[in-house]
Amino acid sequence: MSQYIQTAKEKLNEKLANESNLDVIIKFDIEDEGVLYIDGTVSPPIATEETREPDVTISADAETMKDMFSGTLNPTTAYMTGKLRIEGDMSAAMKLAQIV
Repeated sequence: MSQYIQTAKEKLNEKLANESNLDVIIKFDIEDEGVLYIDGTVSPPIATEETREPDVTISADAETMKDMFSGTLNPTTAYMTGKLRIEGDMSAAMKLAQIV
C-alpha cells in the first residue's frame, strides 16, 4: 500500500469515526496511487483496500483527493469544476459529501 493511500485511509477513518448511518460502499480511485473503499455496512464505516462492488466510484488525482480530505476543497466544487468524476449512485456520493 502506498504511503498516500495509508494516509488517506487514516484521514477517512477519522472523519467517519462517528458515522453509523452511511449504508453504502464507496470506491475512491486515486490516479497513480491506488484504490480505497469505504464500507458503510460496518458501524462505524471503515476505509479499506478490499475489492468489492461499490455503490459509487469517485475518481480524481491525488492532489484533488488530498485537498478534499483536508477540507480545503469542497467535494461539490471539485465535481462541478471537473476535478472529480462520479460513476454510479449519485445519492451515495452526496451522503459522503456531507461527511467529508
